Amino acid sequence: MKHIHELTTELTALYEALKNGTIDVKAASEMNNTAGKIINTQRVQNEYASLRNEAPNIPFMGGATLSALESQE
Repeated sequence: MKHIHELTTELTALYEALKNGTIDVKAASEMNNTAGKIINTQRVQNEYASLRNEAPNIPFMGGATLSALESQE
């Protein structure tokens, strides 16, 4: 998963599977928990950039690619 749109698609599919009873509730819960951690990490990165008065540049959220960021170091 390389982009937030992919996570959204995955979560939508997870919701449908849970609704239809084709996935175990425990497995769905764990997947949802992991997705929440991914989303929270992105939120923290956005807040950090805001505190530094910078525009966030997060590849997962549509920012520069990881290779472009690494080349700046």
